[in-house]
Amino acid sequence: MIRPVSFGFNEQTAGSNAFQNRDADQQAVQDKALAEFDGFVKTLKENGVNVTVIDDTSQPHTPDSIFPNNWVSFHADGTIFLYPMQAENRRLERREDIISKLEDTFKVAHVIDLSRFEAEDKFLEGTGSMVLDRENKIAYACLSPRTNKEVLTQFCEQADYKAISFDAVDAHNKAIYHTNVLMCIGSKFAVICADSIPDLHEKSKVLETLRSTQKEVVTITFDQMNRFAGNMLEVKNATGENLIVMSQNAYQALNEQQKTILKKYGKLVYADINTIETNGGGSARCMMAEVHLPQAS
Repeated sequence: MIRPVSFGFNEQTAGSNAFQNRDADQQAVQDKALAEFDGFVKTLKENGVNVTVIDDTSQPHTPDSIFPNNWVSFHADGTIFLYPMQAENRRLERREDIISKLEDTFKVAHVIDLSRFEAEDKFLEGTGSMVLDRENKIAYACLSPRTNKEVLTQFCEQADYKAISFDAVDAHNKAIYHTNVLMCIGSKFAVICADSIPDLHEKSKVLETLRSTQKEVVTITFDQMNRFAGNMLEVKNATGENLIVMSQNAYQALNEQQKTILKKYGKLVYADINTIETNGGGSARCMMAEVHLPQAS
């Protein structure tokens, strides 16, 4: 997780992210976001999660650095992927020193850099663009200005994943910018706003694939999606307990039946990150770049 120094509304991403809304006082936004970030990390640690926190740098200016899962992903075979980002100021978030720091604790076999696709205006923003079923090696991806099918194919070839791609729109028929706002996949469950997939064949394929991989499917509404109820991440704490992490906003959006289903598969953990959600257009899952790398011997 990246501790922000200059978090704020990013003009360069606002065109494709309908979840972003600008607060008037951007300095107050940074102060509030920092307090929310620290509170979120505290909540995770209190629940036994091993959190690696790295401070952002004041230069270059990276208002979205709090969402590291878009530029990097870490895999159990020791591979690290770096991703092509649409916004120029988000490309500055890729930092070699972060990877070097992780090598103190984890084993890195090799780094695969897909950022070369930026020169062709083709993007794939990590586990924002893709929701990975790591156990079954399936990458779910809604295509958008930030999620290019060619780059998706390249990732799947390199990582030995199968792609399930589709189009998805919000309630106003605007393309959804990242797959991880409409769905999340846990080891035994999936949360999805199925109504966001207008093509019936594509919707059926997504739902059938989820069920064929033994996921209990929890469907959410557009309103729940807009409150980031699709933006969750299942993590394991130090004792091996499954936690399902989300924002307070997302937790409050869920109904009791949905919570009951999810509680079968993990403890629901949440924190108030409203300022981050409002100005950044991302939520709890976006703030966590989960580390699946093997431990260094």
